[in-house]
Amino acid sequence: MSTFKSKFYITSSIAYANAAPHIGYAMEVCQADVLARYHRMLSYDVYFLSGTDENGSKIKKTALENKTEPQKFVDETSAKFQLLLDTLDISNNDFIRTTDKKRHWPAAQKIWQQLVDAGDIYNDKYEGYYCVGCEAYLTEKDLIDGKCPNHQKTPEKISEKNYFFKLSKYSNQILEKIESEELEISPESRKNEILNVIKEGLRDISFSRPKAVLDWGVPVPNDKSQTMYVWCDALTNYISALGYGEDYRGSTSINEKFKTYWPADIHVIGKDILRFHAAIWPAMLISADLPLPKKIFVHGFVTSGGKKMSKSIGNVIDPFEVVNKYGVDALRYYLLKEIPSGGDGDFSFERFEEVYKSDLQNGLGNLIARTLTMPEKYFSNRVPDIDFEKTGQAETYSKNEEDKIFSSSRTEIEKIWKLIDGSINDFKLDRALGLVISFGDIKKENVNGVVPKLNNYIDYSEPWKLIKEDKEKTAIIVYNLLESLRQIAWMIRPFLPETSDKIFAQLFANEKERKLELKKTLKEAQVWGGLKTGTKINKGEILFPRL
Repeated sequence: MSTFKSKFYITSSIAYANAAPHIGYAMEVCQADVLARYHRMLSYDVYFLSGTDENGSKIKKTALENKTEPQKFVDETSAKFQLLLDTLDISNNDFIRTTDKKRHWPAAQKIWQQLVDAGDIYNDKYEGYYCVGCEAYLTEKDLIDGKCPNHQKTPEKISEKNYFFKLSKYSNQILEKIESEELEISPESRKNEILNVIKEGLRDISFSRPKAVLDWGVPVPNDKSQTMYVWCDALTNYISALGYGEDYRGSTSINEKFKTYWPADIHVIGKDILRFHAAIWPAMLISADLPLPKKIFVHGFVTSGGKKMSKSIGNVIDPFEVVNKYGVDALRYYLLKEIPSGGDGDFSFERFEEVYKSDLQNGLGNLIARTLTMPEKYFSNRVPDIDFEKTGQAETYSKNEEDKIFSSSRTEIEKIWKLIDGSINDFKLDRALGLVISFGDIKKENVNGVVPKLNNYIDYSEPWKLIKEDKEKTAIIVYNLLESLRQIAWMIRPFLPETSDKIFAQLFANEKERKLELKKTLKEAQVWGGLKTGTKINKGEILFPRL
């Protein structure tokens, strides 16, 4: 019998495989990873998909410029994205590639045929602008001074006979589903943005290109002269990875994985592809008589030194370089805490080092080192034996009423857990992580981070002095700190998994006890007092060494 609450299917967007991964992609997969890990902690059956978009004229053009074959080029580029996922400790279950002729192509061709059967594909002549960089058709009003706003280049003016999709047919249905929140879009500003686009009227869109100009992609069923355009092909990845389309090429039934996990519970995407995910994709699914995803979470861009990243400017940030210099969780922390979850944020090495020093080195790292020194010095490297009824009496050791540090460890932790859960459910991942580690931006709500509160608690209670006078009270302080560290290790687990593992290894020197702790459900882990007296401590290395 299943122990899962229910399924949770989450996807990142598939990265375009024409260049190595950048810091913006790293942020997106880290955000998706937090949601996936947190739902696993809540006992959901999580399926987390990532992948690469490998078709299109731009891919072939870049491959030829690099004097290599397109397939060899995308194989090498896709491998870099998969390496980054491993490097960042991303917990994805699957990785789909759109050049996969066994898994992906049948799904793309099946959904095309579904659109044909619904009467939503027709042949017509397209005349207009096409941006190779965007792999997208543009209208006059999309251009700024006659150029693509994203690439600052004049688009090609083309005239060709293509297949079109009747997107306009579904304007009202999509509008109703977004307004009713059957399809939820977060943040609100992005919801309003797409609603305005839909209210202006969606137009039919070109869904294919002649093979003579686009021969690197999925062939249109029953017409060898045409190749599927990127949106029908790329968007289908979310279902091709689940086995949709297996019945199109010989299987007798829909794949069980598809029946289990679709519809997606959340797509995590960038703001530049919102229209395609919140207009074209829902229209395709309605036409094919498939359920719509439940939510779309839209993040912003990561700028570098206040400017959009560009190879020509020379401000592109290599995530591998950051990890090699500062560590995996240092980069995860910056991207998840310092970049607003639903907006734009800047990356600079100067700011990165400031955050590293204040929040990780002097904050969390310092708290762990100070706390674990106490059982080592005073209690034979074990969790002290205490009267559990007194573990909520931390207020005894504050110096004045104005500056109560931790009015009650137990109630304070319970309060923070509720705020973390609410923040994650609202897709405010930066706030959720700030509630644990940082000061500053959450002071408006009179909620300071747990880590600075505990560091202050140590300063005010001065256990190194108290131990000479009252060992019992010192034991209570040390227990409160150690148990709070256990709670913190669980709080940061979706965000900083490597650091969480290291804290658990220090709190539970016995591997068997550590494994039992990590088998707990989140509900069990949140109960105060999970760290038993007598547990052996193993004070290890400094987690965030000085730069």
